[in-house]
Amino acid sequence: MSDVILAIVYAVLTWWFTTGVILFLDGLPSRTFRWSMAGATLILGGALFQMRLSAADPSVSGAYSAFTCAVLVWGWLEMSFLMGFITGSRKTGCEEGCRGWRHFGHATQAIAYNELATLAGAGIVLALTWAAPNRVALWTYLVLWTMRLSAKLNLFFGIPNTGEKLLPPHLQYLRSFFRTRSMNFLFPISISASTAATAVLVQKCIAAVGDFQLIGYTLVTSLLTLAVLEHWFMVLPWDTERLWNWGLKSRTSASPRKLRVKAPSEC
Repeated sequence: MSDVILAIVYAVLTWWFTTGVILFLDGLPSRTFRWSMAGATLILGGALFQMRLSAADPSVSGAYSAFTCAVLVWGWLEMSFLMGFITGSRKTGCEEGCRGWRHFGHATQAIAYNELATLAGAGIVLALTWAAPNRVALWTYLVLWTMRLSAKLNLFFGIPNTGEKLLPPHLQYLRSFFRTRSMNFLFPISISASTAATAVLVQKCIAAVGDFQLIGYTLVTSLLTLAVLEHWFMVLPWDTERLWNWGLKSRTSASPRKLRVKAPSEC
């Protein structure tokens, strides 16, 4: 039982700490972004190398290593987006009144390059873990990818708490693609499907054979549970920014930039 608790704590702290570090670095002056991304890219290379090694290691340490490597790879993708290096072809928001498929197309353009990078990342992780005895990295990446995509769609269709305070000044134009409303059709589907998946993983933990399976399933289940909780934060009256106040302190001296809106002829 202590091993399971340790794995849960590790997953929670890894999720919380890496998110906070990314937010902190993203709040620094833009002149630091290249250095931050350079360091993150070195870490990315090491994570991919270690991911390949851990894929052949079906042990408890191998499970922790694979999980950590997948989170680091995902962190690089998040940094590249939040710092504006890999976003999309559209760098401006829509004017109020732009709706429907046209608006959805504009929103897709704003994040298209990052989504393609995420797809490429999935292909790399799959290739590194293909037919390997340890696929914890792959399942970790898939959980992060699926739940992030669900969160983005729910932001687009409308939720009570958009968490727009987490957006850096240079990405404030993305707020035009967020919608504030009490509920949307996708949210119940997202919650139901992810909760059902969590229940299946819990059963896998219970039926696990050996320490490797137990810890591997526990790490992935904990991450998925956190993602489900993040989805609930979208509709509950709770300020999620408080979780990462320490990471947001780097933005206190920065002045927010105004959201640029395209003219009707451009939108």
